[in-house]
Amino acid sequence: MTNNQTSAIVKRAIDELSKEQSYKSVCHQKVQEHRMPSINSLAQIVNLAREIIFPGYFDDTAMNSNSIGYYIGVNTEKLYALLADQIMAGLCFECAGAEPMDETEVHKISHQLAAEFVAQLPEIRRILATDVEAAFLGDPAAKSRGEVIFCYPAIRAISNYRIANALVNIGVPLIPRIISEMAHSETGIDIHPKAVIGEYFSIDHGTGVVIGATSIIGKNVKLFQGVTLGAKSFPLDDDGNPIKGVPRHPIIEDDVVIYAQATILGRITVGANSVIGGNVWVTNSVTPNSKLVQFKPRDLLYSEGGGI
Repeated sequence: MTNNQTSAIVKRAIDELSKEQSYKSVCHQKVQEHRMPSINSLAQIVNLAREIIFPGYFDDTAMNSNSIGYYIGVNTEKLYALLADQIMAGLCFECAGAEPMDETEVHKISHQLAAEFVAQLPEIRRILATDVEAAFLGDPAAKSRGEVIFCYPAIRAISNYRIANALVNIGVPLIPRIISEMAHSETGIDIHPKAVIGEYFSIDHGTGVVIGATSIIGKNVKLFQGVTLGAKSFPLDDDGNPIKGVPRHPIIEDDVVIYAQATILGRITVGANSVIGGNVWVTNSVTPNSKLVQFKPRDLLYSEGGGI
């Protein structure tokens, strides 16, 4: 093939890629030349939040009771500034194609939202401490709570979820989903930031866990690897498009254990104090204090509306 031929091939590809019908559904038109959200900056924000929540674990800075106020203060100020900048980028991304935005107003809103998030850090720390406690008490292999904080991928994923969920709850767009997907990529644990999860939540091993957006999980719930809390179906509108925002994921009540590879689908309820065995497929509600396991010869696995 000659140079002229290869140049012609490249030119044809450029022409095809430059046609509006080719790119219009996948091209992001920036508003007022604002920057896109930055994965690197968001990773720094998550790391700073983790350093503030778990002082001494994710930074080699020398620290004691006399210096912790300075340590937390410096990191919190950094987090606030970075987060305000990224929230502004997220707000501009959401408004792509709309009327030009008042930059002064967007700047004000982004800083207000960043301050609201910072105000939630004490509560995020409190509830993450319960998650660490649940993981430590629930795993005989854990030698210390510090080991759980420093080493367990579930705590990393749950930390990202707690941070992202706090941002969702104050109305921050886009950024929470990016933060949750960062943990998904790193740990294999996929928790949607809109899910509602109570305290003392633990995930053992964790790889392959999926928790959908409208899932509601009570207190002291434990999941094992490969568990799916998913949707059974998607209601459609008159044009055949999925209807957004409809509750379609399970409700898991307090003190439930769900073992590896169990799949729980639809807006059903798993009652309190129930145990769901490994590889079980559940599409009907489960009464409290139930135990569902796989078939054994001449055994009944499931009865409508309850367990064995």
